[in-house]
Amino acid sequence: MTSEISTKDRILAAASRLFHDEGIRAVSMDAVAEKTGVTKRTLYYHFRSKDDLIASHLEARDQPNLALFQKWFAETDGDVAEKIKGIFDELARSAGHPKWKGCGFLRTSVELVNLPGHPAIVAGRRHKKRVEEWLGSVLVEVVSSEQANLAARQIILLLDGAFSVVLLHSDPSYLLSAGEAAAVLIRSAIDQPVGGPSAALT
Repeated sequence: MTSEISTKDRILAAASRLFHDEGIRAVSMDAVAEKTGVTKRTLYYHFRSKDDLIASHLEARDQPNLALFQKWFAETDGDVAEKIKGIFDELARSAGHPKWKGCGFLRTSVELVNLPGHPAIVAGRRHKKRVEEWLGSVLVEVVSSEQANLAARQIILLLDGAFSVVLLHSDPSYLLSAGEAAAVLIRSAIDQPVGGPSAALT
């Protein structure tokens, strides 16, 4: 059982590197098998299809990515607005690395845009929703539930929009600007009375 788990993990690790470097459509199952050092029979024993492998690749990134956001949030000093901004600051540092290629969930969604029911697209939607729900859970400590949910959605838009623009311009400072906008948004929500109008969030 241990060897089977190890083999599956090795396949996932190899596939993840290839998907990151070349894109999911460009990578064949032959390439994954060669990269892992296993036969195609072994590869298909662990993953029924390439679609299954792609979905598993994203599912394996779900919790680690969310945990990293939570770590950055916890380690940033200041109020909730500053802590959320800290996530963007850390992402900007990551985006400065020459091998950074943005969000794997978004890149996959672009490659599979004509297949909305693809298991990898479903995995991507689940991940983004989990991040949004977590943001709402930390924001509800300082604003109303309605404001928290709306602000969380808007922060996701700032986050994913920044991912795209940074890739387009090769300029991580867009993530810094998005983080500053997120902090302004949060502080504006905090300044609004509970149940009162929230012009900054509408």
